[in-house]
Amino acid sequence: MAIKKKEKGQLIVLSGPSGVGKSTVIAELLGQRDNIYFSVSYTTRQPRVGEQDGVNYNFVSREEFERMIAANELLEYAEYVNHYYGTSLKAIQDRLDAGIDVLLDIEVQGAAKVRERCPQALFIFIIPPSFEELSRRLHNRNTDSEDVIAGRLEKARTEFQEIPKYDFLVINDKVSNAVHEIESILTAAECRVENRKQMLAQFS
Repeated sequence: MAIKKKEKGQLIVLSGPSGVGKSTVIAELLGQRDNIYFSVSYTTRQPRVGEQDGVNYNFVSREEFERMIAANELLEYAEYVNHYYGTSLKAIQDRLDAGIDVLLDIEVQGAAKVRERCPQALFIFIIPPSFEELSRRLHNRNTDSEDVIAGRLEKARTEFQEIPKYDFLVINDKVSNAVHEIESILTAAECRVENRKQMLAQFS
C-alpha cells in the first residue's frame, strides 16, 4: 500500500553562528531530499559576491521591509548588524498546508519568535567543532574586515547561550556528517505518532 502524502508539512528551524557553514549544509540537504522547501528570507542588506536575488535572499529596501512589518506579512523578523532579516508568513503556510516540509535558516532572535508562534516546529542548532575553527572559517571567507569578524565571533558567544532552547544540536565538522544528522532528525520526526495519524484509521 502506498503511504499517503503527509497532511501537513514539518516546519524546521535551523540556526547557527555566522561562518558555521549553514548554507553549504542546507544546499547538500536540499539536494538529497525532495519534499522540502527552503524559505528564502527577506533582508535589507546588500548582496554578497555571487548571491542572487530570490535564491539566497529576497533583497529589499528598508522602506519595503518596514511596510511588510506594518502589514503583518512576516512570521518573524529581526535586526542583525544594522540590517533586517525576516520570513514571509504566507509562503510558509501555503507549503505546510500542502504537506511540504519548510526549512528556515534564521538566527536565534528570529527562532525565538517562531517558537512562540509555532511551538510544534523542529529547532536545530548547528555548531562548529570548536570556536577556533569558527574563527578560521570566518577569516577564510575573505568577505569581512577584522572588526566585523570580531563582532561576529562575539555575537556567536551570545548565540551559544541560546542552545538549550533548541531540540537538537548538530556538529558541522564535515558537511556530509552534519547532513546525515539532520536527515536522521527529520526521519524521526516523520515517524511520530501524531504525524502518521492518517495511517491509523485502517487499524481501528
